[in-house]
Amino acid sequence: MSEPRSAPTVGQVVLGKRLQVLREKAGLRREDAAQILRVAPATIRRMETAEVALKVPYVQLLLKEYGVPQAEAEAFAELAEEANRPGWWQRFHDVLPNWFSMYVSLEQAASMIRAYEPQFVPGLLQTEAYARAILHSGSVGPPDPERVERYVALRMERQSLLLREDAPRYWAIMDETVLRRPVGGPQVMREQIDRLIESCDHPLVTLQIAEFAAGHHPGTYGPFVLFRFAMPELPDMVYSEYLTGAVYLDARNEVTAHLEVLDHMAAQAATASRTKEILKDLRKEW
Repeated sequence: MSEPRSAPTVGQVVLGKRLQVLREKAGLRREDAAQILRVAPATIRRMETAEVALKVPYVQLLLKEYGVPQAEAEAFAELAEEANRPGWWQRFHDVLPNWFSMYVSLEQAASMIRAYEPQFVPGLLQTEAYARAILHSGSVGPPDPERVERYVALRMERQSLLLREDAPRYWAIMDETVLRRPVGGPQVMREQIDRLIESCDHPLVTLQIAEFAAGHHPGTYGPFVLFRFAMPELPDMVYSEYLTGAVYLDARNEVTAHLEVLDHMAAQAATASRTKEILKDLRKEW
């Protein structure tokens, strides 16, 4: 039986879905595929849903029975080997919760990331000092300085995403509360706002502020992130975090609802150009 691991990579999710499509195209049930490998049908389900790593010998046997041409099967096997390799973020396994490991994998593979944040500056745009202050103050119980620094290092490395040649488009909406709640003191806030002002000029970054004066909006229930991918096998996904974990949504109706909320908030929030001016004004207040 394939061995489970902490969290799937995006590559494993895509290939698992592709395996399911090929099986169904071949007219086979999961029970039929299970007989080919002499495993339980549940193992096939776990392979197709990326709950377990893809064993290349298993993949090769299945593709042969599914009638996949040899050249395509060899390419698929190579992709499976690549997908099974741990991402750079696994170096932070000592502080990276399993439920967030998938988030980082999705973040690295996305072609567009849209986020709503009602409480804090989004992680991809935080300064080190701001991130450190949040992690200290947000700790349940006495903060562990070493763990805090590991978290900060992980967050800073994630930000290299926006410097890649194939960087995704990043579109974030923040409540005005984010910029008025003190985090780490005035100097930390001034530096953080400077960072946001600089980000406004990034060609792939769009920032908007939902001002108090604009009133209530449908996103006030909590923060969430919507990922979109260039890979047709991978649908849009929504990430929503709570105190001790997170949920990942890919059902069409749920994703559509979150997308509609983002669009509604984007129309109601300050424009990107107006947001830059608001940030400049807010900096003077700190």
